[in-house]
Amino acid sequence: MKLKYYLLVGLTALLFSPSKAVAQSNGSNSPYSRFGIGLVSDQSQSFNRSMGGVAQGLRYGGRVNFQNPASYSAIDSLSFIFDISMSLQRDRFAQNGNHQSTNNTSFDNLNAGFRLLSGLGMSVGFVPYSRIGYTFSKESYVLRDPYSNQIVTQDQGYTGSGGLRQIYLGVGWSPFKGFSVGANGGYLWGDVSNGVTQSFSENGTANTSSYGGLLTVYTASLRTWKVDAGVQYSFNINKENELTLGATVGVGHKIGGEATMLRISLNGDTIVRTANKAFQLPMTYSLGAAWRYKQMLTVAADVAMEQWSNCVTPKIVNNGNDANATQYVVSTGSYSNRYKANAGAEFIPDRYGNSYFKRINYRFGGYYSTPYLKINGQDGSREYGLTAGIGLPIMNRWNSRSLVNVGVQWSHRSASSSSMITENIFCINIGLTFNEPWFMKWKFN
Repeated sequence: MKLKYYLLVGLTALLFSPSKAVAQSNGSNSPYSRFGIGLVSDQSQSFNRSMGGVAQGLRYGGRVNFQNPASYSAIDSLSFIFDISMSLQRDRFAQNGNHQSTNNTSFDNLNAGFRLLSGLGMSVGFVPYSRIGYTFSKESYVLRDPYSNQIVTQDQGYTGSGGLRQIYLGVGWSPFKGFSVGANGGYLWGDVSNGVTQSFSENGTANTSSYGGLLTVYTASLRTWKVDAGVQYSFNINKENELTLGATVGVGHKIGGEATMLRISLNGDTIVRTANKAFQLPMTYSLGAAWRYKQMLTVAADVAMEQWSNCVTPKIVNNGNDANATQYVVSTGSYSNRYKANAGAEFIPDRYGNSYFKRINYRFGGYYSTPYLKINGQDGSREYGLTAGIGLPIMNRWNSRSLVNVGVQWSHRSASSSSMITENIFCINIGLTFNEPWFMKWKFN
């Protein structure tokens, strides 16, 4: 019991320490997060993030696979499982020969799982859905003032914060051997805040008389539901090889609530416009498979499609030079459908051996995704990356199922246009999968 007490204390400390870090940063400094509801999180957990984010065919008795709820039916009847993780991230941005680096921390997930009845498992948890976080500026030439003969430049500053978070409750049921179905029902909430400041300078000195400045702020407070359904089918190829096929579907829909645009000019003129149901979640489709050899090697791959092209976002429509005719409307055209492929593997040399190092879980993987943002009519950033990590057994005994998960990830974002920002991201993910036999009934004390 002392061991479980110490582990729970450590788990609680891990949970609350990243919360303070999130107050400083939500894990994103990317300029690409200023569009729509922000950059969508991959939602992988501490054990499968190092496997390239694969999930659809993964099925474990001692882990919670949130991305395919059908897997909950495999949860061990003697266990109560926690999975929690955080990330430390360094981003390097490049554009037109200029470079800048930033550091971030983020809280990634908290999931719990347990069995209700034979063949029926449940999970509850918290995961980020999207992140907004950036601050950058740019300067551009306007003209040479005909009266002062000074060079006039425009300075634009961009800043944003927020994003969506999700809590969920899910169940997975196996009506007969090999086949499982499941569903997650979730509640999404969060704020979207983006600001643009515009000012003018003459020969590097701010000028407020001849040229007016402008402040525009875009905000929205979003609340909505989310439902994902999944299936899995497992069968033995032979005595040593097992194959699991999996698929999930996420339900897309418009998000209620108002989006507001506030524009204030230097002379005090103010414009406020609102748009209703201005954001939308996409339909998502994922398919994958996992091959397992004995209890040593798991190799998995997934493909996914997110139907963003039908999703709406708010945008400004200017009718001529009349500021009062400015409209804030809901429209499509800011997104493209996103396609993603993941692959990864996990190797455990000897799960039940006497050597601690042979019981370590060794993981690696990679992924690639196409752009889903459109920026000024052009495709946004594609993304690809490589991952690796290990799962360290907490106790030096063969039946210890609790792991400290440590992973590294390198990601690259770049757009088709050379004028857009390129990002290289290095991330360290640290997590805990806590799984001990709490519900075992001992015959002897």
